[in-house]
Amino acid sequence: MQFMFPTPSGRNALRNTINSEFTVPETVAELVTHYRENELTEEKKAYATIEANTHYLTNHIVPQWDAMYLQDVRTVDVELWLHTLQLAPGTRRSKIRNIMSAVFNHAIRHEWMDRNPITKVRVSAKRLREPDVLTPAEFASLIAVLDLRERAMVMLAGSTGLRRSELVALTWADIDLELMQVNVRRSCVRNHFGDTKTEASRKPVPLHPSVVKYLKAWRDESPYAAEVDFLFPSLRREGKQPLSPDTLLKKVIRPAVERAGIKNKRIGWHSFRHSLATNLRAAGVDLKTAQELLRHANSRITLEVYTHAISATKREANNRVMQMVLEAGKKQLSAPSSAPSKGAQAKKKEGADRISTLSSTLADAS
Repeated sequence: MQFMFPTPSGRNALRNTINSEFTVPETVAELVTHYRENELTEEKKAYATIEANTHYLTNHIVPQWDAMYLQDVRTVDVELWLHTLQLAPGTRRSKIRNIMSAVFNHAIRHEWMDRNPITKVRVSAKRLREPDVLTPAEFASLIAVLDLRERAMVMLAGSTGLRRSELVALTWADIDLELMQVNVRRSCVRNHFGDTKTEASRKPVPLHPSVVKYLKAWRDESPYAAEVDFLFPSLRREGKQPLSPDTLLKKVIRPAVERAGIKNKRIGWHSFRHSLATNLRAAGVDLKTAQELLRHANSRITLEVYTHAISATKREANNRVMQMVLEAGKKQLSAPSSAPSKGAQAKKKEGADRISTLSSTLADAS
C-alpha cells in the first residue's frame, strides 16, 4: 500500500487539531512533563531506569529549573549549579547531567529546539574514594561465617557478578544444572519485574561446581523448591515474592562481614560484582573474556568502571620488573672483560655495591 502525504490544506488542518490539544513546551518543567509521559514508559525503559530518572527529575532538576524558559538555560549556569550539589561526582555527571541532556535531546528530536545546552557541561566524574572490593581470601572468610541460604546467595553473586535485581528475580527454572549455567531472563526492583538492563545482560552465565553444590543443598532445604519458585523467596510473603536484598544486606551480610574480620570496607551487593571484575583482572583474564562474564555492553565499561588493580598486584608487578633489572645487572657485572683497568675495576665494584643495596631495599619493602 502506498503512503499518501497529506495535501497542504490537510496538513494545516492536522496542525490546527494538534495545536488545539497540545502546547509546545516553553519551560523546563513543561518539557520534563512531556519527556516523562513519552519516554519514561515501560515500553521504552526498564523499571529501574524509570524510577531513578523520576527521582532525579523530581528532586533535583525540576525544583531548580522548573520555571526557566528553555532558551534561557545556559551551559555555564548548569555547570555552576551541578558543582554546588552535595552529591558524589558520579551522580552529578552520570545521573543528573546525563538526564538533563536526554531531556533537551528530546526537545531537539521534536524540533522545539536546535541546540542542547547540556552537551558542553563539564562535570568531573572522579571518585571521592575507590570502591571497596573483597580479595579472594576475604571472600572465603565471609562465606565461612554465613548460613546455607546466604552462603549460596553470596557465592552465586560473587562467582557470576549477577546484579542484585537479577539475583532476586531468579527461579529454579533459570538454573540449568546439566549445563552448569544460570539463564538470566528478567530483573526485579522492589517487587516490580521487568527486562534486564541490556541485551548483553541476558546471556547465560557459567556456574562453578562449588556453587552448584551449595545451590543443590539450599534447594533441598528451601520450603519453595518447585521450578516456578524463587531461588531466594520471602518466607514472610509465603514465597510469592523474592526476599528483600536490602534487608538481607543490612541484617545478615554486613554483620557477617564484621564477624569475618573484614575491616574498613563498606560492602554492598554491587561489591561482589566489582570484586569479581577486579579479581578477574588480577588473575590475568583477558579483557574480552571478562566483558563476556560480566555481560557488559562493551569492554570500555569493564575496563574503566569496574576494574582497578589491587595494591598487592601492583607491588608484585613492580617487584617482577625490578627483578628483571637486577638479573640483567648481574649478567653485565659477571660478563668477562679483557685486562680491566683499575678505574674499570673500581666502577665494577661500585656497581656491585649498588645492586646489593637495591636488592636489600626491595627485600625489606617486601
